[in-house]
This record gives sequence, structure tokens and C-alpha cells, in this order.
Amino acid sequence: MYDLTGFQRDLLYVTANEDEPHGLALKDELEEYYEKQIHHGRLYPNLDTLVDKGLLEKGELDKRTNYYQVTQRGHREIEARREWEDQYVSPEV
Repeated sequence: MYDLTGFQRDLLYVTANEDEPHGLALKDELEEYYEKQIHHGRLYPNLDTLVDKGLLEKGELDKRTNYYQVTQRGHREIEARREWEDQYVSPEV
């Protein structure tokens, strides 16, 4: 996961929280977090990168709409990242 951009990590995390979300649902969630518009030209190439890296699977809902889900490898990478972060970020007392 070290080779992902922050946006790609956020996209992976948001996908992990949903049940087979489509691209526009992910876009809406990220726009709420970033408080700005996410263009399709940014969203879909980054989704494709996560698919190419084996972190997401892409399926077809219909002829125009794809869904995404985190692979087992993606879940392992998320867990490893969280363990790494926990070394440096302790919970507030």
C-alpha cells in the first residue's frame, strides 16, 4: 500500500465500507470528505489502478454501471496499513 497515493488509499477505504458500490457512490462519498468536486477523470483512472494492483475487483451492474469491491488482498493491505499507523498514532487519553 506504500505505493498508493493518499487519494487511492481513501478510495480503497471508502470502497471497503460499502457493499459493492458503483463509481458515482464512491465519488459522492469522497466529495463529502474532500469538500470539493471529484472529476470522473480523476476517479475512474484511480479505480482502475486499484483494480490493476489487485486491491479491488470490478464487476458489471448493467451495461453502463460497474461496481467495485475490495479483494482479500485489499483487506490484508488495509489491515497492515492500520497496524503500521497504530505504531505512530496513539489514541487520545
